Amino acid sequence: MPETGPTVVLPGRPLTSGELLDSAVLLLRGQASVLLPLAAVLAAGEQLLLLPLRTVVGATGPLWWASGLSEFGIFWFLLALGAATEAMIILLLGNPAAHAAAGALVGRRATATDAWRPGGRWGATVLLCPAVGAVMLLASLLGPAWFVGFALLGAVAPALVVDRVAPVRAINRSVALALRLTGRAAALRLLGYLVWWIIRVGLGWGLFTGLTELDLVAESWANAVAMLVWAAVNAVAYAALACLDAVVHLETRIRSEGLDIRLARAPAAPRATDLLAVGG
Repeated sequence: MPETGPTVVLPGRPLTSGELLDSAVLLLRGQASVLLPLAAVLAAGEQLLLLPLRTVVGATGPLWWASGLSEFGIFWFLLALGAATEAMIILLLGNPAAHAAAGALVGRRATATDAWRPGGRWGATVLLCPAVGAVMLLASLLGPAWFVGFALLGAVAPALVVDRVAPVRAINRSVALALRLTGRAAALRLLGYLVWWIIRVGLGWGLFTGLTELDLVAESWANAVAMLVWAAVNAVAYAALACLDAVVHLETRIRSEGLDIRLARAPAAPRATDLLAVGG
């Protein structure tokens, strides 16, 4: 087991909500060379995907709203599609984040190439992306159901990568873990999203407003700059949320499955992360 201390990502014991948020940031800092470039590519792709709908509703700047009832349907679909794409991006980023978190728990620092090695379960992760996206799109179209969908799907990538469950079981295991301990993991995922949503809005709005107030952005470039700003802040937020999913998953297993005891009693193994698998 790794030593405990303020700089340890996962000290192998139950953590408070604040400690889990700190652990996620520490994990992101340690894996920034892997997570941030991938997050930047995915976040930029998301902005390009949403561009046609943003053009229809006349969106300029980092925040916008439907200009009339005739556009509200398209605007609502734009929000729902954005919720679906960000859930899919967080799932993809959850793969390397879960690899790194598992290594941190057993006292092994993940390298930049670990997540890309054979057996990284990228095929299964990509396979589940459309399913997670469809669930979140439908939930978001129903309004408040988004909270339920997002709260329950945080452990899909960790279930695949760390627990090594079959893809058909990953979503069920994610839901089951989210509801354990009176829904603690679900509440933590929503809390993390809220924290990073506030940060995203503050940074995005503040940066765009500052650039425009200084007359550094021509009107014809406003939409492109807004997309660039959102892609930048979202890249960091999505990577951080993926790291939070990973550490919350492992901490939930420590609380509800005695994972820390299992690791403490297990003999040394060449691949210590194999001890985290539940199979199936």
